[in-house]
Amino acid sequence: MAHEELDSQISGFYKLDPDQRLRKVAEMTGLSADDTHALCRTGELGISAADKMIENVIGTFELPMGVATNFRIDGVDYLVPMATEEPSVIAAASNGAKAARGMGGFTTEATDPVMIGQIQLIEVEEPDKAAMKILEARDELIELANSCDPVLLKFGGGCKDLEVRVLNTERGYTVVTHILVDCRDAMGANAVNTMAETLAPKIEEIGGGRVVLRILSNLAVHRLVRAKAVFTPESLDKGDIKGVDVIEGILTAYALAAVDPFRATTHNKGIMNGISAVVRATGNDTRAVEAGAHAYAAMEGCYSSLTHYEKDEDGNLVGSIEVPMAVGLIGGATAVHPSAKAAVKILGVSSATELGRIIAAVGLAQNFSALRALASTGIQKGHMKLHARNMAVMAGATDDIVDEVVKRLIAGGKVRMDVAEEIVKELKG
Repeated sequence: MAHEELDSQISGFYKLDPDQRLRKVAEMTGLSADDTHALCRTGELGISAADKMIENVIGTFELPMGVATNFRIDGVDYLVPMATEEPSVIAAASNGAKAARGMGGFTTEATDPVMIGQIQLIEVEEPDKAAMKILEARDELIELANSCDPVLLKFGGGCKDLEVRVLNTERGYTVVTHILVDCRDAMGANAVNTMAETLAPKIEEIGGGRVVLRILSNLAVHRLVRAKAVFTPESLDKGDIKGVDVIEGILTAYALAAVDPFRATTHNKGIMNGISAVVRATGNDTRAVEAGAHAYAAMEGCYSSLTHYEKDEDGNLVGSIEVPMAVGLIGGATAVHPSAKAAVKILGVSSATELGRIIAAVGLAQNFSALRALASTGIQKGHMKLHARNMAVMAGATDDIVDEVVKRLIAGGKVRMDVAEEIVKELKG
């Protein structure tokens, strides 16, 4: 259940130390002592558990996990856990969410959680005729697929439909059957792959030829999430920089991303900074989501922006995003990793669809903040301040001098390792 009484606007959250932040989040979201222990103790993923998750285990690898604040999505406030190594990502998401709150935050929608399983039939003498025969057997094939997973069927999921495509490849014609499977709260790879394996012999019998591939597609065009937010010019005013000018700058930057793959790649990378951080924090498959998103960005024949920006009749900036979102709450690392389980609890989500809606809103917030920086102060100013802290620590700055090292690096305008080492040496006497 969502935390309906939660207010994600936490004044001065960034000023708290990690222990204070965790206590605050625990108080607001009802984390147990075990949950907070999982988040704050390094090495929570023990070797025994890790050894059951992947092959050839020699240890574990950790990333910082933070919380993005200010998110109001469909009238509900959320604290959003994000796992990332990159400075400025969580700050940007929080700032984007804050700017959206003035007009009610984010509104979202989603299609049913339908994934595609592909069954490739080759060596077919009459491909078009085979495709028609497979379509004629639609009901029989759907029934056979659903016999694989009665539990999924019980919860309203299961194979809902099928499509057939005839493709001409460099190795000849191939007939590709798509089974469309509602996976409910699972990501769905195991269920879909099992159904595809089960249908393969029957499709060979119906269409002739030989089945080769039978596997899920990560281009989840039937499992889409959309998010939208409105930003007023006043919410974008900053010092001498006027919000109306920022909006024009954002629209100009977006216009380039819409037509130029070179710009769109970096533009969408910024979106995925936010999306992947939440996907990772909740134990979902970052590679599947990223691959699907980038493929979706090229669906019209040219790689383009995943977001869209325009002005409404009142001069407000309207931003939106549409992206495939194959995430789940059951199975995989989400159900095994202690920190992932705690992250899901922080969110308070009750379905995979709700999780997908939140992730889309984070992607839009992240992109908006990046474009806002590009259109005003420049992307490097905030990023380099955080980068300077990493540089100071790498140069050997201890806790008592790290802030002074960062201050001098920024003031000098040279955030480099050699400069940081000189400052550290001087301060240590």
